[in-house]
Amino acid sequence: MKATLTSKGQITIPISIRSRLRLKPGDQLEFDETAPFLKATKTVPPEAWEAFGRETTDPWKGLSTLEILEDLRGPVDLPGKHP
Repeated sequence: MKATLTSKGQITIPISIRSRLRLKPGDQLEFDETAPFLKATKTVPPEAWEAFGRETTDPWKGLSTLEILEDLRGPVDLPGKHP
């Protein structure tokens, strides 16, 4: 896949990459100046991090790890637990 750099230093990111990375107009990319190749990362706005998980609740609050595992995978016969 190729892109051409314009005289203004602009490139068009191919649509297949934009779709896969869910890039949309207005998104900001951060470039890594230390990388030995062109590396850009989509930035996440600080307000998105602040809102992340704000309204989630722990569905297994008060349960032990074994109780959580049993809830997720169903009952399992553990070695040494047979009569």
